[in-house]
Amino acid sequence: MTMKRLPIRTKIMILTFGIVLYAILIGGVVIIGKILDIQEEELGKRAMITSRTVAQLPEVKKYIQINKGWNEIEPVVEKIRVINEADYVVVMDMDHIRYSHPVKGMIGTVSKGSDEGAAFADHTFISKAKGEMGTAVRAFVPIKNDELEQIGVVVVGHVIPGYYEVFHDLTDEMTLILVLVLSFGVIGSYLLARHLKQQMFYLEPHEIVRMLEERTATFHSMHEGVIAIDKEELITIFNEKAKSIFSVSGDVVGKQIREVIPDTRLPEIIELSRPVYNQEIRVSGKVIMSNRVPIQVNNKIVGAVAIFQDRTEVAKMAEELTGVKAFVEALRVQNHEHMNKLHTIAGLLQLGNLKKAMQYVFQISEEKGSLTRFLNQRIKNESLAGLLLSKVGRGKELGIKVVIDNESSLKTFPDQLDQHDFVTIIGNLIENAYDALKGVRDARIDVSIAQDSETCAILVEDNGCGMSQEVQNHMFERGYTTKGNSGSGIGLYLIRQIVQKGNGDIEVISEENQGTSIVIVFPMNDRGEDDE
Repeated sequence: MTMKRLPIRTKIMILTFGIVLYAILIGGVVIIGKILDIQEEELGKRAMITSRTVAQLPEVKKYIQINKGWNEIEPVVEKIRVINEADYVVVMDMDHIRYSHPVKGMIGTVSKGSDEGAAFADHTFISKAKGEMGTAVRAFVPIKNDELEQIGVVVVGHVIPGYYEVFHDLTDEMTLILVLVLSFGVIGSYLLARHLKQQMFYLEPHEIVRMLEERTATFHSMHEGVIAIDKEELITIFNEKAKSIFSVSGDVVGKQIREVIPDTRLPEIIELSRPVYNQEIRVSGKVIMSNRVPIQVNNKIVGAVAIFQDRTEVAKMAEELTGVKAFVEALRVQNHEHMNKLHTIAGLLQLGNLKKAMQYVFQISEEKGSLTRFLNQRIKNESLAGLLLSKVGRGKELGIKVVIDNESSLKTFPDQLDQHDFVTIIGNLIENAYDALKGVRDARIDVSIAQDSETCAILVEDNGCGMSQEVQNHMFERGYTTKGNSGSGIGLYLIRQIVQKGNGDIEVISEENQGTSIVIVFPMNDRGEDDE
C-alpha cells in the first residue's frame, strides 16, 4: 500500500508520532544544553571558591617557596580536592613548577598551559580549556604572602560533563516524559483522526478527491444548468451548461450570485427553507423551468442549488402548437356546425320553403361574421382569438352558451407573460366550466378580458354546480382533482404558477349549485405592442 492510499487515521498517527518525537528530541537537546550551561557556571563558581581556599592555606604559602615543598603541600591540597569534589587542583610557583597535581608524576614538572599567563600577572579569572581529562572549567587565583607579593598560582579544574553523561543522568526522567508525551500524542491523534473521519462521512481523502472529480465532471457534462450557492450567496457551482444558457464566461465560483445573475431567485430559497419544484421563471430574459432546493447539513441550511432547463425555444414551439391546436379545434367545431346548418338548409329546400332557407343562411352568416370580426378587432393575438372562437363553437356542441363580453379587449400581454400563458389560463378555466355545467339547464359561461395601462383582468364565470369550501381550499394543489380518473389535477395548478410568475392575484367566488366566478388580475408594465 502506497503512502497515498494509507488511511487518514494512520497518516495522522504517524505524523503526530513523528512531530512529538521530533519535538522531544529538539527539546531534549535544548534542555541538555541549558543544563550544561548551568553546570558550567556552577562548576566555575565552585572552582573559584576552592581556588581561593587553597590560596589562603598557610601550608601552601609556607612551603611553596621551599625546595621540594610539594611533599608538604600535596597531602593538604589533595584532601581539599576530595572534599570539594574537584577533578584536579594544581599549585604552581612563579617558575610554573607544579607543587600539586592529580597525577603524581606531574608534580615537580613545569606547566606550559596557554591560558596561565594572566594568572601569573596577579589576575583572578575563570577559563575553559580542553585537557587530558576532557574539557574543563578552571579557576585561576594568585597566591600571595603576607606582604601581598605574588608567590604562586592555584588552578582548580572541574571537568564539564558531556551530552551523553547528562542524558545518562536523566535517563529515567526522559523515559517517563517520552512515554507520557508519546502516549498522549498517539491517543490524541487517534481521537482527532476518528473525529475527522466522522466529519468526512468515513471517507478517505483519495475517495473524496475522486468523488469531487466525478461530481465536477458530472455537473459539467449535464444537459441541465446547475448553480449552487452557500449561505453567504457566494457561487460554489456554476456548470458549463449554465454558462452557455446565460452567456457567462470565465470562472465565477466565489462571486456573489446577484452580481453574476441578479434574478435567479436562488437566494430566496435560503430564506424560505423549502424547495420549489417545476416552476417556470424568467431569468435574464429567458424562460427557465427551475427546480430550486435548499442544501442542508445536520439539519441546518448551508446553501441552495438550482437545476434548470432553458425553455425559451420550447415555450415558443408550445405557443405555436397551442395556436395551431386552437385553430384546428375551431375548424373542427366549425365543420361540425356547418354540417348541421347545411342539413337544416337542405331540409328547408326539400320542403320548398325557400324564403326561410334564405333567412336562415343570412342569420348564421351574420352571427359567425359578427363574432369573428369582434375577436379580430378586440383581441390582437391570433392564438387567443382562435381559442375563444373554438370555445364558443364547442359550447354550442355541448349545449352551453359561451358569451364573450362586448367590452373585452387585449392589446398587449402583462410583463413576464405571453400568449402561451393566456391560452393556458383561459382554456383551462373554460374547460373546467364545461365540466361544472354538465346536466345544468340554460348553461352559460361568461368570458371577459379587460385591460388598461395599469392592469389586465380575466373573468370566467358559469352558472354550474359550484364548489364546496373544501374543494376551494385545495383546488390549486398539484394533482388535486374532483373528476376522478379522468382528471389530472394539473390545470388549476398551472394557472396558479402563471399567476405567481406574473405577480398577479386570483379571486374565486363559488357557491354550491349557484355557480363559480374566477377573476385573475395582473399588473401591467406597458411595453408597447411589441409583445403581441
